Amino acid sequence: MSEETGTQAAGALSGIRVADFSRVLAGPHATMILADLGADVIKIESPEGDGTRQWSPPVNAVGQSTYFAGVNRGKRSVVCDLRDPEGLARARELAATADVVIENFKPGTMDKFGLGYAAVAEANPGVVYCSISGFGDTGGRDLPGYDLLVQAVGGLMSITGQSDAEGGQPTKVGVALVDILTGLNSVIGIQAALRARDTAESPTAGRGQHVKVTLLGSLLSALANQASSTLETGNSPGRMGNAHPSIAPYETFHAADQPLALAVGTDGQFARLCEVLGIPELAADERFATNPQRVAHRAELRVALDAALTARNAADWIEAFTAANIPAGRVNTIGQAFELAESLGLGIVAETRATGEDGAEHTLRSVATPIELSETPATYSAPPPGVGEHQDAAWLPR
Repeated sequence: MSEETGTQAAGALSGIRVADFSRVLAGPHATMILADLGADVIKIESPEGDGTRQWSPPVNAVGQSTYFAGVNRGKRSVVCDLRDPEGLARARELAATADVVIENFKPGTMDKFGLGYAAVAEANPGVVYCSISGFGDTGGRDLPGYDLLVQAVGGLMSITGQSDAEGGQPTKVGVALVDILTGLNSVIGIQAALRARDTAESPTAGRGQHVKVTLLGSLLSALANQASSTLETGNSPGRMGNAHPSIAPYETFHAADQPLALAVGTDGQFARLCEVLGIPELAADERFATNPQRVAHRAELRVALDAALTARNAADWIEAFTAANIPAGRVNTIGQAFELAESLGLGIVAETRATGEDGAEHTLRSVATPIELSETPATYSAPPPGVGEHQDAAWLPR
């Protein structure tokens, strides 16, 4: 970044300044993507800093919470105490000079400080203002927007975990997935609004707009086929463990040494699977000849496949399945997943350099933006900032 301008090297969003009032995960994830793509992101923090700075252990090589560091690289940090007139004045000036303002406070909070959409847009008509909330700013404005809560009330937990017959309970996903989905939707909305603002033929040419994204809406839209079937049939699906409601075999099975995943989506793939397993007669069995029949007789199919799969180790089966163009893979740890991505040349790890309390430089590793642009690729030029690290930067409005 340039100390004078606060901008990164040229990128797809070069020249776009973002005043980031968001905290925790959904908003910071969105603004990190914008920063990776070249936007100048100013992280506006309270004197205490983003709460996730204290969410540790674990910590990275320079002592930062890995939770915080994972969604805040490439940004500059400025402290603006909104309870203090001077801090509030600086926050308003930052909002007035930004292309994008993003916040995820409880609906109505920013209005109390003269930083809501109407006030900011009056001073800055071109601003794209993104508000992230749990349940919107009307009937759900007073509901707390926590990922776990939304996974529960939004239906995701009802379809995650083993079935009642297997003694299972509704289960959350192992990461705050709803926050991540909401961050991605925020990026899409922001970019669409910027495009509309900056296109001469657009009915909003030269003007920004208010982008609203909710955790509940993001989750429901991501339920995809499960949501569609519910809306069309009136029946809510239940938990099925790792099985798929409409495809079989499409779940995890047990090899001799460990589980493996089979994603058999066509009758041709199923026939090849049976050949490799040495049970070709299974593909001709009328109970399993077509996908609807396999779904109807899922329990019997699973028994037959498990019996065959326990004859060999997962690695041996996966090698044979891959050679026969049958989708299969082992159940990896996260570390093994990164090893796989790196072995495939995906370049999914980003590295930045930061100075630790010991005065030495350290390399920090985080997940790269999984978007490849041939001409304006993502860049990772700055580590996650310390609280107020750029408080006295010359380019800041005074």
